[in-house]
Amino acid sequence: MNIVSGLVLFSIVWFMVFFVVLPLRLKTQGEAGEVVPGTHESAPVDPQIGRKMRLTTWWAIGVWAVLAAVILSGAITVRDIDVLGHLDPLPGRASE
Repeated sequence: MNIVSGLVLFSIVWFMVFFVVLPLRLKTQGEAGEVVPGTHESAPVDPQIGRKMRLTTWWAIGVWAVLAAVILSGAITVRDIDVLGHLDPLPGRASE
């Protein structure tokens, strides 16, 4: 994995974690009883985006580190998930 691949993997992990963290501890305007005219009741009262972005970054670093370690160690490769058998067999191994 090169630097660009690592950055792409991190950004994908970051956004996936962000979409999981985003609804946590969400208090809506409907729950607070203070609906601003022109908005939905489900709109957040205080979204705390900065706090959620920091939390997302810490979790994404951990998830990314695990994924990068698995990829770099070779424990799981693309050939392991080639269920249709489209990839050529590794050199030195007999084809099944």
